[in-house]
Amino acid sequence: MTDQRATTGAGSGTSSGAGSGTGSGPGDAEYFEERQLQRGAAGWVLLAGLGVAYVISGDFAGWNFGLAEGGWGGMLVATIVIGTLYFCMVLGLAELSSTISTAGGGYGFARRALGPWGGFLTGTAILIEYAIAPAAIANFISAYTESLFGISGPLVFALFYAVFIGLHIYGVGEALKLMFVITAIAVVALLVFVVAAALQFDPANLTDIPADPDAAGSSSFLPLGVLGIWAALPYAIWFFLAVEGVPLAAEETKDPAKAMPRGIIAAMLILAAFAAMILVVGPGAAGSQSLTESGNPLVDTLETAYDGSTAVSTFVNVIGLLGLVASFFSIIYAYSRQTFALSRAGYLPTVLSKTGSRKTPYLALIVPGVIGFVMAVFNQGDLLILVAVFGATISYVLMMTSHIVLRFKEPDLERPYRTPGGIVTTGIALVLSLVAVVACYVVEPRVILVTAGVFVLAIAYFGLYSRHHIRQGAPEEEFAAISDAEKGLK
Repeated sequence: MTDQRATTGAGSGTSSGAGSGTGSGPGDAEYFEERQLQRGAAGWVLLAGLGVAYVISGDFAGWNFGLAEGGWGGMLVATIVIGTLYFCMVLGLAELSSTISTAGGGYGFARRALGPWGGFLTGTAILIEYAIAPAAIANFISAYTESLFGISGPLVFALFYAVFIGLHIYGVGEALKLMFVITAIAVVALLVFVVAAALQFDPANLTDIPADPDAAGSSSFLPLGVLGIWAALPYAIWFFLAVEGVPLAAEETKDPAKAMPRGIIAAMLILAAFAAMILVVGPGAAGSQSLTESGNPLVDTLETAYDGSTAVSTFVNVIGLLGLVASFFSIIYAYSRQTFALSRAGYLPTVLSKTGSRKTPYLALIVPGVIGFVMAVFNQGDLLILVAVFGATISYVLMMTSHIVLRFKEPDLERPYRTPGGIVTTGIALVLSLVAVVACYVVEPRVILVTAGVFVLAIAYFGLYSRHHIRQGAPEEEFAAISDAEKGLK
């Protein structure tokens, strides 16, 4: 029996161990009719574009703060470690998303492997990442609009949230295509930057940060010592953060069993190539020291290397705003689909998963957007980044655990794509994810307090109420129900 029938959302009423739950009944047809997404809106190319769009703002700003923590050598090693984490994780997610193709993404995978509590905790971690990341990016957008147009702050936040939430409400196909165009333009700007910076490349610039004699293992390559590698890890994550959101588009994809692996792997390869080029040519053209505190490192690189503003630096500056917009726009999509999936299954208030006439979850777009706007107004972009990263790394631990558990728990599960290396690959990602969780805490202990507060509230809501009101006809619940039924036949 193929598990693809679970994507239809037609309830079977089989218990899936989520507490007392809400079984299928006469009202289920109407319930799920109000919660339908637009099918077949994306192929693998759009999925790859979505994956790049999630992350591309990290190429324009944020990564360079790792130079201050570990020097160029420390940041290089950190990027290799984190790149390995993401590449192994993406290969695991390619298998999971081709097997469990629902809008729940990581929550759906963990629900199948770890039960309702594991699914809910994974979904909560992902929501923390995706609700907070746009707020952090909104602060960077505000800085860009201040330099370009002289306006910033709450007015800019409100304008961007309203416009891009409105576009998503209008239609997913249109939104994904617009994201693809914006991302393509931002990619052109990155390529222009790489070429211009490479022409001024000097290897000596990479290691121009003086070595700290008090740091263990310090050298010109590792000026802040071995611990500098550890401190740079959260900033290396910014090169790849959110690519794991591609599976959230599963229910709106043509042939997800084939398109999902192709799309997410292609996105990862593109992102890895840009991370490598930017980390080499940026500091190599301007000097690592000059970029340690830059809020706009690509433009500052070109202006330093070419002794002032040029047509190329102006072009990169203007298009850099589009790079930020691409990530802002696409992560709004991601948080809406995670909210939609958790709500449709009853883990969050079910009203959040209602869809409009254009099959878009309007409240799942608006409510987290309002929360993000409020967070953006506090103007704590650096802290918001680390909170988003911390939520992300927790979800990585749970998703990779899910892959490993499913390989043992359901070895005969139909897997259209299988992860090369199997659990060895996802085991590497799991270990590195645990390292990244600890690194986030070491860099900024406040992230524990913020994230723990959200988790406590979420756990209280789920434990006391929502776990007793799970909708058994939701796709993620049907996957679990089918698994239970098949085990009963053996």
